[in-house]
Amino acid sequence: MVPTAAVAGFFAGLFGIGGGLITVPFLFFIFEYLNIDKTYLMHLSVGTSFSITILTSLSSVLAHKKNKAFDFNIVFNYGIFVVVGVMIGTILTAFLNTKSLLLFFSLIVFFFGAYLLLKNETKQIKTNVTFIKKTFFGFISGIICAPMGITGAMMNVPILRYFGYPINVAIGCSSGIGFMISLFGATGFFISGLYLNADLPLSLGFVNIPAFLIFIPITTFMARVGANTVHNMNKVKAQRLFGIFLYFIGTIFILRYFNI
Repeated sequence: MVPTAAVAGFFAGLFGIGGGLITVPFLFFIFEYLNIDKTYLMHLSVGTSFSITILTSLSSVLAHKKNKAFDFNIVFNYGIFVVVGVMIGTILTAFLNTKSLLLFFSLIVFFFGAYLLLKNETKQIKTNVTFIKKTFFGFISGIICAPMGITGAMMNVPILRYFGYPINVAIGCSSGIGFMISLFGATGFFISGLYLNADLPLSLGFVNIPAFLIFIPITTFMARVGANTVHNMNKVKAQRLFGIFLYFIGTIFILRYFNI
């Protein structure tokens, strides 16, 4: 688990992702190997990932803020709608099966990966982001994040780029939104697991305690390393690398979908 936690933390800071894109698949395979009830296999992976990324995202935020790539107004004014979407999505997720979640995750990742590979970098920041746009994209982002155990960077970075913000600011603010998502997401999965009486070993609700304790110190430290690294990279290259990264993750999950 240690190498995976280090990689998850580094990419969390580098891309503002919180680490769920890496921890969810890893936890999924570990829990599957341990013969966890397949009915709740993805749910436990997602809930545990959310709990881990609370502190990982916070660590990333602090590093991005230090590099002047974090704007609280952007995070709050857009993130509040994302959180509402997460709360709705968490409720819906309890009634979906693992295979459906895998396919859903893969298709969304491929779509946003293509967007970042094709999107050109602009220096102009749009200041006329409408209430309707924030509401629509915020709800959609949150509803998609909840079933996947991710903090939304795969959608929120492209969305903030669509709003006109530079890639480094989009990544920094995505970390802040990710903190909000992980906090509410972890709470939702904890409660839903208790509500469904999911009797899973060494777990509270849909949160696995040993995995949480192992990942937290490593991912938190590495998130700061990754966040400092991205600010020394060319913005266009960072954006393209993010797009390639999404395609890599999407491919892993689509292959798993056909073999489950």
